Amino acid sequence: MVDEGRPPGYPVQWEADVVLRDGTVAGVRPIRPDDAEGIHRFHAAQSEESIYLRFFAFLRRLSDSDVHRFTHVDYTDRVALVVVSRDEIIGIGRFDRIERHSAEVAFNIADGYQGKGIGSVLLEHLAAIARDLGITRFTAEVLPQNRKMLAVFADAGYEVARRVEDGVVEVGFDIEPTDRSRAVELAREHRAESLSLRALLHPSVVAVVGASRDEDSFGGRLLARLLDAGFTGTVHPVNPNVSKIRGLKAHDSVRDVPDRVDLAIVAVPAAAVLDVVDECAEAGVRGLLVVSAGFAEEGPEGAERQAELVRRARAAGMRVVGPNSFGLINNDPQVRLNASVAPTLPPSGRLGLFSQSGALAIAVLASAARRNLGISTFGSAGNRADVSGNDFMQYWIDDDDTDAVGLYLESMGNPRKFSRIARKLALTKPVIVVKSGVSSEAAVPGHTVRETHARPEVFSAMLRQAGVIRVENVHQLFDVAQLVVHQPLPRGPRVAVVANSGALGALTADACSSWDLTVTHGPVSLPSEASAEDFRGALDRAFADDDVDSVVVCFIPPLATGDAEVADAVRAAAAASDKPCVATFLELRGVDDGHGAMTGTGGATRPIPVYAMPEDAVRALAAATKYGRWRSRDHGVPVAPAGINRRVAEDVVQTVLGESPDGRRLTHDEARSLLAAYGVEVWPSRSVTDVEDAVAAAEELGYPVVLKSTAPMVRHQSGSGGIRLDLGDADALRRAWDSLSAVLAPLHADRFVVQRMATTGVACVVTSTEDPLFGPVIGFSVAGLPTELLGDVSHRIPPLTDVTVSELLSSVKAAPVLHGYRGRTPVHRAALADLVGRVSVLADDMPEVVSLVLNPVNAHPSGVEVLGVEVTVAPASRRMDPGRRALP
Repeated sequence: MVDEGRPPGYPVQWEADVVLRDGTVAGVRPIRPDDAEGIHRFHAAQSEESIYLRFFAFLRRLSDSDVHRFTHVDYTDRVALVVVSRDEIIGIGRFDRIERHSAEVAFNIADGYQGKGIGSVLLEHLAAIARDLGITRFTAEVLPQNRKMLAVFADAGYEVARRVEDGVVEVGFDIEPTDRSRAVELAREHRAESLSLRALLHPSVVAVVGASRDEDSFGGRLLARLLDAGFTGTVHPVNPNVSKIRGLKAHDSVRDVPDRVDLAIVAVPAAAVLDVVDECAEAGVRGLLVVSAGFAEEGPEGAERQAELVRRARAAGMRVVGPNSFGLINNDPQVRLNASVAPTLPPSGRLGLFSQSGALAIAVLASAARRNLGISTFGSAGNRADVSGNDFMQYWIDDDDTDAVGLYLESMGNPRKFSRIARKLALTKPVIVVKSGVSSEAAVPGHTVRETHARPEVFSAMLRQAGVIRVENVHQLFDVAQLVVHQPLPRGPRVAVVANSGALGALTADACSSWDLTVTHGPVSLPSEASAEDFRGALDRAFADDDVDSVVVCFIPPLATGDAEVADAVRAAAAASDKPCVATFLELRGVDDGHGAMTGTGGATRPIPVYAMPEDAVRALAAATKYGRWRSRDHGVPVAPAGINRRVAEDVVQTVLGESPDGRRLTHDEARSLLAAYGVEVWPSRSVTDVEDAVAAAEELGYPVVLKSTAPMVRHQSGSGGIRLDLGDADALRRAWDSLSAVLAPLHADRFVVQRMATTGVACVVTSTEDPLFGPVIGFSVAGLPTELLGDVSHRIPPLTDVTVSELLSSVKAAPVLHGYRGRTPVHRAALADLVGRVSVLADDMPEVVSLVLNPVNAHPSGVEVLGVEVTVAPASRRMDPGRRALP
């Protein structure tokens, strides 16, 4: 976005780059006074019909006073956004507040850009802004023949009311997000981002900028790989210093290429890249693959160059892979794109691969090739200045040529969006991730990573919540990939083990046990000299066993029976079953297709994954089993508690921030009001200064009561050091006061509150924390030693479903105390789940709530009681995955 011309109060946070319906990029920003000329040009280019539909009259030219009114807004009661492409305004949207909570909205889209979803983008952004400004409803007046604009409202997912008066359609709808409106928004985001990647991976015309006759240079290697792979489209070398390269005419500039270029591969020195980007913009190039290094990975100057690269590319509607990218590969026979410097290209297959690291990408592709593991597409994001793993996952959701996905991640810039997209992808295709951590300290040079305060367990919980298979290294990634790509998913954890060595069978069975798999058949130990027929018979019996979900075959080649014969037996037995099979042929690793690691003559109807050691096979099988169970189970419905009044909660928070702009901890009454707006009742407590004050408070609240210290050193501690329970009358309260004061006064901890005595139950802790990287993080634990000493806390990231909430409650090690441990009556689990769900919705709605702690939450057979609360609010930081479509 351009920095010039911003008036005072200009809301820079409203600026965003978005992917349009056709996969191109445009910028959305607030209107500015210096847009006057741009508005005149926009209007002059409109057809008479478009002008009439917008203004209900034909105005050949807007008056200067009208344009002044359009471009001078207060960004509060009058808001206007423009959509910009190649420095020209292509869309305008605005709203004018007509009542405190209501505004009239209007749009105008350039004739040449209609049908690209610009109206929908403007509506999403205007609605998000309006909600932040306290507006809850939009109205509009539209001519009946303006079907496109009526469709924008009707298709947005809101409940739209219409009525016709004086030949005008009056439209009205609440802009509070609904399940349908959010689904529509995400579907549009997915479709646009998927198309933008498709344009990069399925180009018809490719220009190699920096192509060279020297095949040891990057430009020379890229051109050679592209041609040698048999790219089915047209290739244009760009190099002003030569006339021909490998028999192809070389052009001085991308501007001189006679065809419109879909993908420009940029392999020039970093200092020349921005000029190339400008040339590509002039030539109408759709996307850039920048392999050049010398950007953010080299320091502040490079980071500025990288930011400018992205700014110029997006202003021209282009997406960028890189810089510092290793390249792109599409093995589709109709494309055969090898826009990389990979010396070894894996065969065509069904695995999509993504690697952030350029250097490691070479090893990743080489490892896939050694295993005979075919890939469909491959991408290296380099510094991921624009295109990231999230974009590739959006593409793979729709790609019929990809059955599973592997990602090597060095950093993660937007975990909320990653989790959302990965979950959608994992519901149909396995997603395997290699990632060591998410902290800013672990970030690699060139990658922009937000600081996180979350514990490492939060990242792991996020991956589990999304159904992602997490592995420790690239070898394990391929161990799992070669199984899930070529074999059915296991239906359960029951395993048959067949081996021609007792020791090997026992080792395999032990590995199964350690990975939570159950050996229900065998281990069957065949003699070392067993024939291929013996193997086939044992395998047929294993596959036929109804108590078996998967089969593990282990084979040490003896002198009498060769690998090929046993390979044929394994292949034939597995092909006759719908159960997965993994094989251990010692010292071999890869995928058997009848011609690969398991060499045979019979061919293969279903390739068998082969592992060098049984531990590798079992670990991969366990990962596939766990994923299969996740995918097959009910994932629940989004939590949507009744009785929520967001407006009251927002009023509480905004009132506090109005008084304390930097934020502060809420008072007990403020916290109670905030939570009450979300249907959470916090028990009242009274701060007391002396014993008579305490007696008066107890009489107000009703006996029996609790007297407890508020000093941090003793609050919530286990035991009775800072609390006295079940005080039934004034005399008991006075004795408790004296005993606590005697102990705590020397420690300056004699600050007390009185609260009504709760039902005997299990004390729990429910928390929400707004993390700079993850956004809201919900925590649950059993209070006391499990939380404070053992760190037995589980986490989930909103939005949650009812199943996710249930899993959260069950995932702590102390969960048995909730379910009737040692004969006790189980707590009211539904009430506890409802409380957690309400906290999760509050956290998702309100980023200003940076910390919320409910401690203790007393769970008992009849319900739950929130006895203690601490809430801290602060100005909201900009979340990585806002409630509107926007590129990072």
